[in-house]
Amino acid sequence: SAAQACYEAARDQRAVPGDLASCDQALNDGLSSSDRVATHVNRGIIRALRGDYPNALLDYDRAIAINPGQPEAFLNKGLLFLRLPKREREAVEAIDLAIARKTSEPALAFFARAIAHEGLGNLGAAYRDYRQAATLAPNWHLPARELRRFRTPS
Repeated sequence: SAAQACYEAARDQRAVPGDLASCDQALNDGLSSSDRVATHVNRGIIRALRGDYPNALLDYDRAIAINPGQPEAFLNKGLLFLRLPKREREAVEAIDLAIARKTSEPALAFFARAIAHEGLGNLGAAYRDYRQAATLAPNWHLPARELRRFRTPS
């Protein structure tokens, strides 16, 4: 189905025009509310990959308008804010909501929030979030690499 093709493109981090067209078609196919939310998130991911940040943000906001409890829309919105200059505070706010709503990717959420905190100069919060990401995903090398940059008092 078009919704499945849209999901697979977002999952595989593809951003070709046909994938975006699949998302558009799916949204015109009379999806259930939950599938409509997921398709907006997936289309937002594809748009972000294409560098179309304003429309990606619109998709995440549409998903949130349909279901304000959907954590992945908030997580992806936070990730998008990290790509934009001087939007770290908004990234933290969105990621906080994703974590509170039990995102399916908590390690990524904590890692992304650590980056945002670091950008805001809040190194203590950044360190704690990198540690949480490392705890949640011990085989993921990025949190451990970032933690090596910090010096803690002995």
